[in-house]
Amino acid sequence: MKSWSIGVVGLAILAVIVAGSYTTGAVMVGVGIVAAAAVGIGWPHFLAVPAKKTLAAVIGLSGMGSAIAAAFAPAPGFLDYVPAFIAAGVIAVFIVQLVRGTGQAQRLESTLGSCAGVLLSCLGAGWIASVRFNGVQEMVLVAGLSAAVALLTGLLRWPDRIVAPLGIAAAGLVAPLAGLVFSNISVPAAAVVGVVMGSVLLSFRRMVTLRPGRLNLAAVVGMGVAPVWAVGSLCYFIDKLLIY
Repeated sequence: MKSWSIGVVGLAILAVIVAGSYTTGAVMVGVGIVAAAAVGIGWPHFLAVPAKKTLAAVIGLSGMGSAIAAAFAPAPGFLDYVPAFIAAGVIAVFIVQLVRGTGQAQRLESTLGSCAGVLLSCLGAGWIASVRFNGVQEMVLVAGLSAAVALLTGLLRWPDRIVAPLGIAAAGLVAPLAGLVFSNISVPAAAVVGVVMGSVLLSFRRMVTLRPGRLNLAAVVGMGVAPVWAVGSLCYFIDKLLIY
C-alpha cells in the first residue's frame, strides 16, 4: 500500500477520537481498546520483526489496560496507573525475547521497537484523561484540529525538509485560531499545543519515508494510529500545565 494511506488512517482515527470525546466515557474506552489493538497488531508489521502475534498481544493488551485504567482511576491521578502498564509491557517484551532464545534474527530491533510500541499504545490513555480532567472537550478539539492540519500537510509529496517546518508552522497557527473560535484557551497555550502536535506527528512521517519496501494493511493501520493515539498524553499534560 502507498505510504500516504498512513495519513488517511491517522485522520480517520483522529476524527473518531474527537467525536468520541463528545459522547460517554464508555465510548472513549471503546475507542481506546480499538486503537490499542490496532497499534498492537500493526506495529510489529511496520517494524517487520519476528514473533508478530506474541508481540502484538503484549503491545495491544498494555494499551487496553492503560485506557481502561485512565477511565476509572480516581481524580486527579487519571494516568497514575499507566506507568505500571508500560512497565508490565516492557517486561513482557523482554520475556518474549528470552523465550525466543539467543541467536534469533533481529532480536535487538525487535526488543527496542516493541518497547517503543508499548509506550505508544499506553500513552494514548491521555486522550481519555484529557476529557476527564476538566469535563469539557475544548482542549481535545483544539489538539485534534492542529493534529489534523499536521497530518494533511504530511500527505504532500514534497521533501521532508519542506513538509516538516510547513506542517509545524501550520499546526501552530491553526491551534490558536481554533482556541479563539471554539474555546477560551489562551493563544500562547494553544500555540504550544499546535507546535507540539505538529512536531511529533511529522517526525513519524520521516520514519515512513525511511522504511524500505511496501507496507501491508496491518502496517499502514498500525503506523497511522500509533502516533495519533500516543499524542493524547501530550494533550493532557499541556492542558494540565499551561491551562488549568
